[in-house]
Amino acid sequence: MRADDEQRIAARLARVMAVACVRNTRLEDLHTGQVPVSHAGDGSDIIVTDADGNRIPWSEIARIDDDEMRALMREIVDRLYTFHLRIDEPAFRAEIDRWAAMTAKWDTPKPDPVLSAIPAEMPERG
Repeated sequence: MRADDEQRIAARLARVMAVACVRNTRLEDLHTGQVPVSHAGDGSDIIVTDADGNRIPWSEIARIDDDEMRALMREIVDRLYTFHLRIDEPAFRAEIDRWAAMTAKWDTPKPDPVLSAIPAEMPERG
């Protein structure tokens, strides 16, 4: 298969997996709510006061706690697992194709620098 075909297929699959396995998860619960106004545009002028009276700059606020992160990651892993288990089922593929059409106008994915930095070949052990 040509490299450009592989990239096109990988991009389509990445977008559809994002919508099927990440979107509409607990992530949406974290996204729901009132967004504070920043006149600076970068949140540097937003201060959060917690129940103990600590004043915390917006840039230092954890927006998700450990339990929420754990639950989110479990849900995403379960969805990715189910996606891979069902990808060859015709009815599931039809739904995936519908979702793929929804994502067609999304930005083209680009290689992630962290994952791209992993060597392509394992070094030989001596």
